[in-house]
This record gives sequence, structure tokens and C-alpha cells, in this order.
Amino acid sequence: METRNGEEREVLLQTKKLGKSFSHGGTQQHVLKNLDLVLYKGDFTIIMGSSGSGKSTLLYALSGMDKPTLGEVLFEGRELTGMTNDQLAVFRRRYCGFVFQQVYLLDTMSVLDNVLSSAYLVQKNRTGAAAEAKKLLQQVGLPPETQKKFPSQISGGEAQRAGIVRAIINRPEALFADEPTGALNSAASESVLEVLTGLNREGQSIVMVTHDVKTALRGNRILFLRDGVVMDELRLAPYGGTAGVPRQEQLQNFLTKLGW
Repeated sequence: METRNGEEREVLLQTKKLGKSFSHGGTQQHVLKNLDLVLYKGDFTIIMGSSGSGKSTLLYALSGMDKPTLGEVLFEGRELTGMTNDQLAVFRRRYCGFVFQQVYLLDTMSVLDNVLSSAYLVQKNRTGAAAEAKKLLQQVGLPPETQKKFPSQISGGEAQRAGIVRAIINRPEALFADEPTGALNSAASESVLEVLTGLNREGQSIVMVTHDVKTALRGNRILFLRDGVVMDELRLAPYGGTAGVPRQEQLQNFLTKLGW
């Protein structure tokens, strides 16, 4: 528990002197540089920045999908950097959900079975898991007839919504999303963002990478990366709030100040 602006907040993730380097052509490329960062439960955190700024690298380090070169990542106090690959796999399965630009649903399984394949890795009560999967799919606009279809028979927006359900079926502490609307048209993007916003309103912590301003407006905390360093951050009211300067104007002013 930490106090931020006079308000007590539960810490979800913390990095200490986090660094990530890659070797390329005999030289070291430093993608993340000495990051000290705290993320809080219940936030919809957006990570923005130009291509190559380290956005996805930071997301993968925070979620235990990739190990940093230096420093520590603490997830609810657990140090991820000291875990083995097997331990990290078990940790991610239990505590993390992932949504990517490409959904990677299995073509040989129905939409429902794709979700259940994730649920059965964690949940022992298969009857309960199946009921929960059907309910969640219905809530994101995928009725029983769609749940029976195969990925090749549904739209990109429907596939991404199914991917979100697959990511949250085990009630993860954090949902990580990497450009989840990047391959979708505007209508499908809007439907996916509505699902994510609804989950956040219900208390789901979300950390999302995006380069899209309209997508970023859904967040309440915007982190801007440049060359592996968090240059600045912006705090917004929860999406849908009406207090103060209009949300889009606040974000545009923030990004303009940073030369976006």
C-alpha cells in the first residue's frame, strides 16, 4: 500500500533500476534504461511512445514474458526476476492475462473451446469453468451461436473479443494488452475498447501498449516512453468522467508538449 496524492493505493507492479539490452552487430542496444516505476491496482495504464521507444519490451518485462538484463520487477511484492522459466510460466498462467494484436485462436477449435483450453489449465471445476466462459462470451457480445463457430468463421473484432475472454477467464490480477486494436477497423476497435473499459470499471487492472490517441483516451494513466526512459506521465479521470478540461484536449496537450 502506498499513498499517492493523499490517496492510499495498492501497488500492482514495481520496477527497480530496470534495464534491458540486446546485442546487435557486436554492440549493445539499451532498450530500457534504469526504470523506477510503480503501477497501481485498478488503473487502466497506457504505455505510449514512438516505434522503438521500448513500449512492448517494457510490457513483456512487467508481465514476466521476458527477463530484464538489469534490475527487478515486483508483482504484488513477488520478485519475478529471480524465477525460473518454469516458475514464470506457472505465475503468468495464474496471475496474468494477455491480449495481443494477433489473437492466435486455434483454428481447429471453436470459440468456446479456445476459451476453455485456457480455463482448464487452471480451474479444476470444468462445469463451472464452462458456465463462466459462456457467460463472459455472452457479455462481450458473442452469443451461443457464435461461440460454436471456428475462428475462420468470425470477424476480427469478434476474434479479439474472444481473445479478451480467454485472457480473463482465470480472473488475472493484471491484463496486459499489446496494440489490441492495431489490426482492426474503427467499428471493431470501438467494440473491443468498450469491453476493456467495462472490465476496468469492474476493477480489472489493465496495462496496455498503444500508439493510437483514440485508444489511449480509455486509460486513466498515460506513460510516455522515449529511448527506453519514461519521459513524463499524465493522469486522467476514469473514462466517461466530465470534470475539468475535456479528456482529448488534455491528452493532446500532453503529447504536444512531448513533441508527439
